[in-house]
Amino acid sequence: MKFDMHTHHFRCGHADGTIRDYIEAGIDAGLQVIGISDHTPYFGIPEEQPFPGIAMAKSEITGYVDEVLRLKKEYEGKIKVLLGIESDFFPEVAEVYRKALAAYPFDYIIGSVHQVNGVSIFNKNRWNKLSPAQKVADKEAYFDLIRQSARSGMFQIIGHMDAMKGNYPAFSEIIADEAIEETLKVIAECGVAIEINTSGKTKLCGGWYPSNAILEVAHFHGVQVTFGSDAHTPSRVGDEFEEVSRVLKEIGYTEWVYFEQKQKVAVPL
Repeated sequence: MKFDMHTHHFRCGHADGTIRDYIEAGIDAGLQVIGISDHTPYFGIPEEQPFPGIAMAKSEITGYVDEVLRLKKEYEGKIKVLLGIESDFFPEVAEVYRKALAAYPFDYIIGSVHQVNGVSIFNKNRWNKLSPAQKVADKEAYFDLIRQSARSGMFQIIGHMDAMKGNYPAFSEIIADEAIEETLKVIAECGVAIEINTSGKTKLCGGWYPSNAILEVAHFHGVQVTFGSDAHTPSRVGDEFEEVSRVLKEIGYTEWVYFEQKQKVAVPL
């Protein structure tokens, strides 16, 4: 059984195609389940749409939800369409996000850390002039935020958990093994899944999030996994699903999961 929990579309301002385009691409890719999970608006900022090229406006979320639910009915019997969303995690406004998202019948919410100390994790210039100790501190701060997001109870899936390497491949060489292992322990204790996100191939790191080494530790601690292409163009829906499945089997996983009405559905590998 093939599924993809992480897809975007034009509303976020940096993806191509309509929701229908992604559903049709999922059918073409042989998926039985597709999750639509565009970026949340910036609920914690007063402006209607402070970053048009990053996320949808606050006024667009109801239309987004309605469209997904309408297409879910239309494609019933052809492919299961799930209503998801990818939410930023900002501890200082987490309750604002929790309240805003509770108004909608999401099948699942992906929690993703996109900023550390107010700077995008994908900004490769953030590392310029940092000492080795400062680089370690930034990496540890990143994983601390992921731990907080897991403990928040807001999310079913942790998004791209080492994506800070995306445009800075040397991130993987910064030693913070204790922070990573503690993060995986917390995720396991909280019953949250992590996604294997294949969009790293579109960044400088050229690999999945998280790395195979992290996945091995995740398996050791009993962390459940799911699949997400993080497609920003329909052609990437389901990208590398079979390869991810093969690697997970080699690591020792026997199943992965997706979420419907915020309940885990186990799928044998």
